[in-house]
Amino acid sequence: MAPGWYLDVAEVGDRPADVRQTQIGEVMERTPINPVAWSKELGFNQGEVVAGHTRTLYISGQTAMDSQGRPQHEGDMNAQLGLALDNLEDVLAAADMTLANVVRIGVYTTDVDALFPHYGVIAGRLAAAGVAPTTTMLCVARLAIPGQLIELDGTAVA
Repeated sequence: MAPGWYLDVAEVGDRPADVRQTQIGEVMERTPINPVAWSKELGFNQGEVVAGHTRTLYISGQTAMDSQGRPQHEGDMNAQLGLALDNLEDVLAAADMTLANVVRIGVYTTDVDALFPHYGVIAGRLAAAGVAPTTTMLCVARLAIPGQLIELDGTAVA
């Protein structure tokens, strides 16, 4: 079975565990930790216990840069967010992983208010992958590359 595919869903206390097959056949179990319900409604878990994984990928910040390292979509939050997420998925794919393997995502933006109307881009793609990873959103004065509005980093396990 390919990494990230569901094998079984079991109950762990009052929390469902997401059990997945890893690439080399070992089982990876993800158990969401949500002492409050509101975060799950927004598309992320407060915590996540991951057991049995064999590989961890730490993903550097991904922005709206093309494959040649040129910034794209200056001033367009929605387009930058989509490309940053595409670039994050490219890193995952290079490690034989998908969004289904992401257990933590960091969102850095120069304008939280401008990001919120477009946040569904991230939430929708993560939901389509069947995950609600732990998430932190931070507003920063600026990102490393002038004109960039959004940067995503993350951690994935397989």
